[in-house]
Amino acid sequence: MRAQAAPYDRAVSKLLEVVRNPVAYIAARWTPTQRTVQRATLTALVLSVIIIVSGGAVRLTGSGLGCDTWPKCSDDSLTATSEMGFHGAVEFGNRMMTWVLSAGVGWAIIVVRAAKPARPELSRLAWSQFWLVMANGVIGGITVLTKLNPYTVAGHFLLATALLTVTALTWLRAREGDAPPRPLVGKAIKQLVYVLAVVSALLITVGTVVTGSGKHAGDSSDVPRMPVDWKTVAQVHADLAWVVVALTLALWFVLRAVDAPVGPKRRTRDLFIILMCQGAIGYVQYFTDVPELLVAAHLLGSTAVWIGVLRVLLSLRERGLPQTEVPGAGETEASIPAPVQDSEKHEKQDAAPQAEQTQQDAPSPAPSR
Repeated sequence: MRAQAAPYDRAVSKLLEVVRNPVAYIAARWTPTQRTVQRATLTALVLSVIIIVSGGAVRLTGSGLGCDTWPKCSDDSLTATSEMGFHGAVEFGNRMMTWVLSAGVGWAIIVVRAAKPARPELSRLAWSQFWLVMANGVIGGITVLTKLNPYTVAGHFLLATALLTVTALTWLRAREGDAPPRPLVGKAIKQLVYVLAVVSALLITVGTVVTGSGKHAGDSSDVPRMPVDWKTVAQVHADLAWVVVALTLALWFVLRAVDAPVGPKRRTRDLFIILMCQGAIGYVQYFTDVPELLVAAHLLGSTAVWIGVLRVLLSLRERGLPQTEVPGAGETEASIPAPVQDSEKHEKQDAAPQAEQTQQDAPSPAPSR
């Protein structure tokens, strides 16, 4: 009897192990490749962009109160019904996107946790995404319960931007190793980039005031607005945008003047191109009475600007390449070296023979700037 009970006891023990900590259970039996880690973290980032844009679509279609309560869609129904029409479908669809986002974040958490060697810092970033999704769901519910109060709407967007920040940082960190950061530029350039990041964050924050005081309140009913002049705030927003452009240009010229590594220069160039596109959309929407489609494009552009700023920030140092282990049996890909980060790595490899010749002529390499 004892021999017959042994398989049952093992099965129960395994089930309890899964229930207690399913993430640890998977991590102990599966090792993802570096490519899988990068794709999982990128998926969470893309979904965080989509949830911001879909939230904007709710506001721009006037569907903010399509579901007039929370967490149910109405007092009588958990989901949208045909009687709620188009607006109910749009608002409920955005709520369902939160579950898709949660699945993407959950996948990123599992993959990062299962990576070998363990990466605790990256795992903490991944788990932060989960808590931000939960917090944003709560403030989204408060936004509906307060009938689209403009301040809670602004808080909802800023918390979504915080999620965008963490998903972007997780993706960028997944593409590099965990060695101590080695600076690629001097202190003055880092301070300039910090100022650029702060002004960019202020630009996004003022953008929420433009939204809270301007058109597209989110519903056809009498929705309260922020008691400020919309055109004045829009002008302040535009002025801040030009400051960000000027700082980006200044950074690019300084990087070229000091012959900085190609990585920071390329990230700065990319940010400048994004800013030019975003500025063009902003001015066109302002002079065409803010049509919904252009507002949506401008919202998408704001996510691209912020990701661009974060890429510039992290390009100021390098941490080597991720370490990899042979994948477990559940992984179909063979063990491969971590992919080289960005094309500048290839340029460094191509320049290696020249660097060796230079080292023979010079007593020692110059210190990092």
